[in-house]
Amino acid sequence: MKSTRYSLFLVFSFIILGCGPYSFTGTSIADNIKTFQVNYFQNTADLIEPGFDRDFTLALQDLIQNQTNLNLTNSNGDLVYEGEIIEYRISPTTAQANSTAAQNRLTVSVNVRFFDKNLPDEEFEKRFSFFYDYAGSALLQGAQKDTAHEEIFERITQDIFNETLAKW
Repeated sequence: MKSTRYSLFLVFSFIILGCGPYSFTGTSIADNIKTFQVNYFQNTADLIEPGFDRDFTLALQDLIQNQTNLNLTNSNGDLVYEGEIIEYRISPTTAQANSTAAQNRLTVSVNVRFFDKNLPDEEFEKRFSFFYDYAGSALLQGAQKDTAHEEIFERITQDIFNETLAKW
């Protein structure tokens, strides 16, 4: 009986110790990284949507804060994100017989430069892009525009997060 308890104790100890450095968000952040900095993403696209650049910058900051225990800083961050919004384009994707668009697509592309103060080999510059399709008869305004921006922000910021912190 005593040897069975001892054996069970050892088995559970190995199981618990084997699960040590696991993160539920899937991040792989070194212990010496404590802060991150997201510089303002300026909109340099041909079509400028007012406030889009500010909203994107805040969306990236919020995602990193919500999925990590890193602290946001304005300067000298251990991790630095910067870049620009290089494309904000609305284009027809399908046409109808009367030469009007049956469906339109909003495409957004963001150029991101990522710097890691502790691991310079992990630094990169990369383009991230996503789109939102909507009916050709609809205008991209109000709730339609808000939904489009939220979906695009969610996808692009998650892709940036995965590339920099989750290493997926």
